[in-house]
Amino acid sequence: MLWLLFIALVVCAGAFYMRMNARAERDVANPDAGLAMVEFGRAFPDEAIRALHSTIDGRAIFLRLHDGKAGFIQSHGSHYVCHVIQPGKVRVNGSESGRGLIAHFPDFAYLDNSFEFRTAAEAAEVSLWLLGSFSPQSEFASSLDAAESARARE
Repeated sequence: MLWLLFIALVVCAGAFYMRMNARAERDVANPDAGLAMVEFGRAFPDEAIRALHSTIDGRAIFLRLHDGKAGFIQSHGSHYVCHVIQPGKVRVNGSESGRGLIAHFPDFAYLDNSFEFRTAAEAAEVSLWLLGSFSPQSEFASSLDAAESARARE
C-alpha cells in the first residue's frame, strides 16, 4: 500500500515538472507585452507610457514616454531588461527589409541589435522616438490651433 502512495507521488511530481517546463518554454517563445509593461512600470514608476511597438518576435518593445524620452524592454525568458533612453543617445539605421532598425546604444552596447517590426511605418515611428524627433499632433490640438489663428485674424 505504501509503495502505491509513493508511485502516485512520483507520477504527480513528474506531471507537475513537465507542466511547469512546458509553460516556461511557452513563455520564452511568446513574451507577454502586458507583463513587460508592468515590469517597466516597476523599474521606472515615474515614467508614463504614451505608445508602444513590439518587434515581430515579441522579444523587444519600444515605448514612447510622456516627456520625449523613449523606453526599451527586452525579454530574456521570464525576465525583462528595462531602460529609459534619452533623446539622441542612440544611433539608428534602417534594415535591408525596410521594416526594421539597426540600433546602437552607446550607453548600453550589449543591447545593440537589429529589430524587425510588422510595418515600415512602425519602424519609422520608433526611430523618431529614439532620435527624439517625434512630435505628435493630435486632431484636438490642430483644431485649437486653427481656431486661435482664425481669432487672431479677426
